[in-house]
Amino acid sequence: MELSSLLQALRLAGPQPPPAVPPAEQVLLQLGQLLSDGARKAGAVRDLCALMEAADCRWLFGGQRPATLGGLVLALSRYAAPPEQEQEAADLPWKDGVCAAAAERAADVGAAFLHLLVKLEAAKAQESLGVSVVGPILCRVVGPIYIFSATHMVERPWTNGRSRSVAREVLESLVQAAGCGCVAEFLRGKSEDEEGRFAAVMGLLKQELTKDTWKRNPATKHVFSWTLPHVTRPWLSRYLEQVLPPALLISDDYREDNKLLGVRCLHHIILNVPAADLCQFNRAQVVYHALYNHLYSREAPLIQAVLLCLMDLLPVLERAQRQQKRLRPTTHCDEVLQLVLTHMEAEHLLALRRVYARALPAFVQSLGILIAGHLKRLERVILGYLEVSDGPEEEARLGILETLQCTIEHAWPRMPCRLPVLLKALLKMLWDVHTDQSSTPEPVKAALLQGATECLILLDRCSEGQVKVLLEGVYSSCEENHVRECIRKVRENT
Repeated sequence: MELSSLLQALRLAGPQPPPAVPPAEQVLLQLGQLLSDGARKAGAVRDLCALMEAADCRWLFGGQRPATLGGLVLALSRYAAPPEQEQEAADLPWKDGVCAAAAERAADVGAAFLHLLVKLEAAKAQESLGVSVVGPILCRVVGPIYIFSATHMVERPWTNGRSRSVAREVLESLVQAAGCGCVAEFLRGKSEDEEGRFAAVMGLLKQELTKDTWKRNPATKHVFSWTLPHVTRPWLSRYLEQVLPPALLISDDYREDNKLLGVRCLHHIILNVPAADLCQFNRAQVVYHALYNHLYSREAPLIQAVLLCLMDLLPVLERAQRQQKRLRPTTHCDEVLQLVLTHMEAEHLLALRRVYARALPAFVQSLGILIAGHLKRLERVILGYLEVSDGPEEEARLGILETLQCTIEHAWPRMPCRLPVLLKALLKMLWDVHTDQSSTPEPVKAALLQGATECLILLDRCSEGQVKVLLEGVYSSCEENHVRECIRKVRENT
């Protein structure tokens, strides 16, 4: 029977198709064959959309193997995917015609998926079908339909307004058809004991997340990085072997945007997988070395992401060292801080100076009294960063003032011998802030003055009042109110 005649018969027959209508499985197999014909793919998708809209649920789902519909859905998802690229051309710009065609294909396929999900939802309520029939079909189709939605729902070169809208609607319908309240619940399950659909999704993605294939489909990395954050603790640990290799692979690319994407995936894994699982099979060490190599980058966003990630990974590594009862010549935190301070000394880019300065207090807090081993180089960094303004928000100076406070608190016995140079640098910064005629907002200036004052108070305490003595002459000769006010707070502090 011709497809047009079949559609006409289904529309006229109402809820029960006439006997002359062929089985649904036969029709779907024919449509699947048409999808393999490049010249007839678009027509096959439109015919399928019309078939899904006109067909009765009992004819469509009753008496056919779930694998048939699952194979057709997978073929449709692949048809809607962006065109594959050569590995060497993966970073080349897309041609407008290719983008427009991919978006139109996605919109048509999305419409077919919407009709299918509506039919599946309706079939649940029918006694002759119900969950026993719909459940196995859903198991076959949820993975490809989810990957389709995640590929097209966000603005990308291969999407347009219509395809994004359809993809978001498809995802909402898919989550509802699966009986879940949100995407996270759909992927990970409603409870810790329940297995969600993440395994099915990763089963399809892993074929495209290998060293030789991950760049061919430009959407794969985005689907993976968008999906991963929805699976959190305690669910993520059971999928560690599936998610860690692709995250490392993406982070190891030569392009900065891919490195950043991979590092963010690694950070999510570190935060949501137990330390024992991370340390097993030396996984944490592998991640550490991958992140450490990124510290040689010159891109501020990447350095910031790497430092944040390392600060959550380092306690895991230190705990593992303690459990193994290793001696402590140096730790990973020492190693990272040594490299960071080396870069900070010679850094002239303000964006990188801000990133380093914001991260430094956390390293000092982590090392505690052991920061004394880095004081010589740390002092040079503090003096250099206090001297140079880094713009209206003064993020670098504020970060360095916080670093100095932490350093004094943890290594106070080593501070009196450094009092002359630190006191001079802080007073010079106070004067620079007071005489600053640039666009620095007053709240930022106040924060700088307050931070310097707190550092002076801490220095005075650890030096048994020497700062008060040294500031006597400055206070009596200074006529600037803001500077005098800071010195007065130091003198009056007990």
